[in-house]
Amino acid sequence: MNRNSEVGEKIERVVRVLAAQNLGGVLIGAQHNFAWLTGGRTNGIDLSREGGAGALFVRRDGRRFVLANKIEMPRLLAEELTGLDYEPVEFSWEEEKANGSLVVKRASSLIDDGVALGSDLYIDGTRVVESVLARARYQLTSAEIERYRKLGRDAGEAIGQMARQLKPGASEREIARLAVDALAGRGMYAVVALVAADDRLQSFRHPVPTEKRWERTMMVAVCARRGGLIVSLTRIVCAGSVPDELQRRTRATAYVNAQLFHVTRPGTTGRELYERAACAYSEMGFHGEEHLHHQGGAIGYRTREWTAHPQCAETVQAGQAFAWNPSITGTKVEETCLTFDDEIQVVTTSPAWPQVSVEVAGREYLLPDVLAL
Repeated sequence: MNRNSEVGEKIERVVRVLAAQNLGGVLIGAQHNFAWLTGGRTNGIDLSREGGAGALFVRRDGRRFVLANKIEMPRLLAEELTGLDYEPVEFSWEEEKANGSLVVKRASSLIDDGVALGSDLYIDGTRVVESVLARARYQLTSAEIERYRKLGRDAGEAIGQMARQLKPGASEREIARLAVDALAGRGMYAVVALVAADDRLQSFRHPVPTEKRWERTMMVAVCARRGGLIVSLTRIVCAGSVPDELQRRTRATAYVNAQLFHVTRPGTTGRELYERAACAYSEMGFHGEEHLHHQGGAIGYRTREWTAHPQCAETVQAGQAFAWNPSITGTKVEETCLTFDDEIQVVTTSPAWPQVSVEVAGREYLLPDVLAL
């Protein structure tokens, strides 16, 4: 599938959304949605903002436009949208700054009077439809699946190689920089980079890196983005042999992850996935650990498209990506997988990394163990 075909398939999904929502068109300005609707390109300039520089506009009849000021339009047309049939609607940056409703007015002029306008961002004069667009994103195209496999492979290799080189005495911030650099060397951007040394691994589920220096045990968790798509993984290393209690807890956590992998099948709800995790913790003697951290969920163009919880009605789709991250105090297991009709495929494996083998209903699932350095 070439990029034109991929984008064409997605435009058809958006058109179905517009018909179902009775909208004349939708503005796509969020950076993650721009990447989705262009086959991995970007309108990102200021990464502190959800909205990018310039917006796509898809009309109910499938006609597509790009709305941008004179600063951004030349680059968007030359580098991001070549061959994708987006018609330019250009305006001066002065007009844009002086009139906060300019983009909405320009988009509204392209549809019939009195017809509602949608947007993926909160903009006055539009109806926010991000949750509906998200469901249109969930099922990856064949081209996205191929890019996703390559992204997962590169992220698993990069973090695995980086972690093998670590020496006790490095600070969490130094380790985070190494992780970020390892990903960047393969064209990936770390949207999340968490590091926990020793007792901080016991204390915090989301350990923002500090100046604390690693002595015995270290965990690094990343979410790596390339072409808009994101994968997540966690690796833990020990200086010397792995303590028995850490090994016991990690293998119990791997069991929870394997149970989640096993029931991540089309039609399963987020509530059912959460309940399976909760039961698995109890089976391994760690009742209630699910209350101390979320278990993960769907992933793709966001670090989590949705998270499994007791009231979650979202359902697994074939061709969707998932990142499960069960944790038991002091350890965590996390990999990203693709879901198909009757199987999952882990994409973030780190070559030669020690693994825990878990069998569920006759199927073997391999999860990352703690690496002894």
